[in-house]
Order: sequence, then C-alpha cells, then structure tokens
Amino acid sequence: MRLTLTSLMLIALAGCSPGPAPLHARESPAPTPSPSATLPFAFAEAGISDLQSRMASGELDSVTLTRAYLDRIARLDRAGPRLRAVIELNPDALREAAQLDAERRQGQLRGPLHGIPLLLKDNIGASPMSTTAGSLALEGFRPDDAFLVQRLRAAGALILGKTNLSEWANFRSSRSISGWSARGGQTRNPYRLSHNPCGSSSGSAVAVSANLAVAAIGTETDGSIVCPAAVNGVVGLKPTVGLVSREGIIPISFSQDTAGPMTRSVADAAALLTAMAGRDEADPATATMPGRAVYDYTSRLNADGLRGARIGVLYGDLMQKPGIAPALQHAVAVLRDAGATVVPVRLPTQGQWQEAEQIVLMHEFRAGLQRYFTTYQAPVRTLDDVIAWNRQHAGKELALFDQDLMDTAATMGGLGTPAYIRARSDARRLAGPEGIDAVLREQNLDALVAPTTGVAWPIRPGRGDDFPGESYSAAAVAGYPSLTVPMAHVNGLPLGLLFMGTAWSEPRLIELGYAYEQRTRARRPPRFQTDSLLTNGVAP
Repeated sequence: MRLTLTSLMLIALAGCSPGPAPLHARESPAPTPSPSATLPFAFAEAGISDLQSRMASGELDSVTLTRAYLDRIARLDRAGPRLRAVIELNPDALREAAQLDAERRQGQLRGPLHGIPLLLKDNIGASPMSTTAGSLALEGFRPDDAFLVQRLRAAGALILGKTNLSEWANFRSSRSISGWSARGGQTRNPYRLSHNPCGSSSGSAVAVSANLAVAAIGTETDGSIVCPAAVNGVVGLKPTVGLVSREGIIPISFSQDTAGPMTRSVADAAALLTAMAGRDEADPATATMPGRAVYDYTSRLNADGLRGARIGVLYGDLMQKPGIAPALQHAVAVLRDAGATVVPVRLPTQGQWQEAEQIVLMHEFRAGLQRYFTTYQAPVRTLDDVIAWNRQHAGKELALFDQDLMDTAATMGGLGTPAYIRARSDARRLAGPEGIDAVLREQNLDALVAPTTGVAWPIRPGRGDDFPGESYSAAAVAGYPSLTVPMAHVNGLPLGLLFMGTAWSEPRLIELGYAYEQRTRARRPPRFQTDSLLTNGVAP
C-alpha cells in the first residue's frame, strides 16, 4: 500500500535512521550468543536503591561504580558487539565521581541520586560535552547544562556521557533507519545485533538494557522514548508535556516534546522523574503543572496497586503481528489476577489526528530550531543552514537517506498562520479530550493499556524501517503520559506493555506499571546474539 507523507513522517518519528551500511546475508534461524554475554559484570541489573544502600554502607563508592561502567562501555560499546549506544563520554566523569565521594564522606548528600552514573541523549545540553543531535553540523558545539541536567546534578547524579540517537531525533527523513546518526553510526539492538533498536532515543535504551549505566534520559515527540524502551526490554516513561522542562534540549515540537527516564525498573524511573520534574521560567509549559512543583513519585511504588483498578485494553492492528496476541492475552490475565477489572475499548478518534500533527510538527520544528540556535549561539542558525550544510557534506550526511522532512519543514510559514493554529487545536482535541479522555470517562477507567509496538526488525539500509506499528501516538499528540514496561519476548526479542492516562496521571501510571512489573518480572538481560544476517557488521 502506498504510504502518505503523514504515515512516513510518523514512522520516522517512531525511530528510523540508517547507519554506515551494514552488509547482510540470508537470515539465520539460529542466532548465537556473543562471547561478551558470558563476561561477568559486578553491577548487572543493579538499581538505584540497591546501589545507594551499598554506597551508604561503605561497601561501594561512586569512583568504583563509574570506572566499572566506563570499562563495560569500552568492552561492549567500543569493542565486542560494538553496540554504538554511547556517542561521547564525560572526560571529567572520574573527577566528578571523586568529588561526590568526598561529599558523601563529609555527610553532605546532594539528593537521592548521589553518585549514580547516568547517560543523556545527545540532544540534551550537558557541559563539558558536545550536544549535536547526532549531526556533524553541530560537532564541537558545547552549550551549558539543560535545566533538567541541572536538576539531576542537584540530586547528586553523575553524568557519565551522551548516547547516540536517530539523527535530529528522527526528524530528517521519512526513509531513514532508526538509531543511526552521522556522528555515532548505527546503534544495535543488544538482543539481536542485526536488528533495529527503534528510536529516536536508541542509544539511551540500548545502554540501559546492556548495563552500560544505571539509567539514561531520552526524549520523545511521538514514540521516541517508549518505542526504543519496548524493543530493547527496558522501562520508558514519557511524562505529560510540561512536567519536565525542555529548556536546553534541541527541539522538534513545543507541543509534544518532553524528556523522560529510561531504566531497568519502574522504581528507578520514578526516582529519576522525581529529580527531573519541576517548574522552569524558561519553559512556559511547566507553568501549567498542577499542585506541587515537587512530588515524590517513588511513594507510588505499590505492589498491590492494580487491586480495584479499571483498565481499558486497546486491541488494534498490532494484534496481527506474530506473538503479540498471546503476549497481550497473558498480560490481561496478570492484570485480572492482580485485582483489576479489564474491559476492551477503542479510541473513537483513532488516527484522526495524524494530518493535524504533521502540520504542527512541520511548523514548530523550523521555529523551534531557530530559537534554539540563536539562544545557544550554535554554529548553524536556521533550518535552512542545516539543510545547506548537509548538502555540502552529502557524502557523510546524505549517502544513506535524504532530508525530505527538513525540506518540507523549511517551506512552512510562521506560528501565526491560521493553518497551524487550527491544526494545533485539532491534534490535541482529537487525541486527548475526544480520544483518550473520552474513553477513560465513558468507561470510568484508571488507564489504558496496549502493546507498545511490535518486536525489533532487521536493519536493512536502503529499504527504510520495517516498522510494525504502534499504540503510543495518541498520548504523544495529546501531550499525555505513557509508560512502557517489559511484557514478553517473541523469538528472543522483547515486547512492551504500554500504560496511558490523562494529563498529569504519572502517579497512577507508575503505581499500575509497578504492580504489573512486580508480578511478571518480564525483563531478561540481553545476550548480544548475532546471526548470519549480520556479516561484516555496521561500519563506524
């Protein structure tokens, strides 16, 4: 079936960017584990609470922990399976870890993340590292810490480095392949190295899944946190737009952009969200945050949180994909066994927001980039500058796919055009009040659940992404929260279960997702399997 530009754009947003081209042979039916899978790691699957307890007791310090992750990155990301999840390391990481250890010895803890090494997606400003969105046009550009990074550091977090991503957060081409950037190459799925990690927060998801850091931060416009989290077997939490400041993040859309945690557990996601959330005068969207500007999301980690809940299950086209129907059937049984009432539902406006979303993103991308470039004195100042730079360096930037989304966005008018104003209103209304909210209200539901997306697909440069579909777009367009939790595996590849709610419903989603996670324990660490689909690997 011929895809419209809208469909292609939405596929791109879900994560689609190619790498320096991998060579592929016929698919092997019997993937084998990489030898790296058998190498021991002292902090495998360790969570924030456990690590803090060990540091509090004196058994562990941040320097030791940081060095262990740096060694593992060298062994698995730079060598071994060459995951290409980490695009740059913080040159001051060990010095900063030593400072945090000294503060701990003096009884001066900054907060609940004190000494915990985290990774950030490379569209989030963090000194002294570059912030490039994966583009060579911004190589060497070093803005100050984004507001959310300031909050993480204030809570004691150690910024270990930056993660690779789909270049420009996957808003460059409708024919891209997820997880590729000109600066970082092709990020690989750690469960099967020949397969795609989804995007655009590809490196953040892969790094967390492969235990290259305790946790990571991703960003999402439409699926860029929850899709890579699901296909890489981790937890991803996309907050309500306005809960976390976007200041200091290279933008796509003021209406839909947000940063969020990517972790191996719901508990760690709650801890990170607690540190990240807060009002910021530089981001007017945060002024809409209701009630307290500070909230402890870890207080909602209730293993019995599903009891008495009413959950709506969305059955859509994903049910036709291999393995999804039985996985969702089992998830529904778990929800019911935990005391929830589960009812089948449908979104009355499903997909009706897509055309309006396209108009919104095209207009806001151009305007948002210009504001960002000017504010932070970037080496390029407009979207037209980026397009021209890519053409001048086509051998590195355009050899694998074009920049048609950028070309289209460059032709858009300003944010005062009637078409944009109408589209912004229509998109939110159709996805939110007339979509998610209508179903929640009519059925008296606490949340909706659905398969997040399908399993990862093979990386095939020149053919784009074989994207299986999604359930998260409504929450993204509405600006509402969504939480994906590991659900099952199909032929060794992970599936996620998506929890969605109305605006500011993060506490309830965390409670429901945590209760589900505690009953299923569905996450399995990756084994870095390879097969004959991957012959000579992916070029640097």
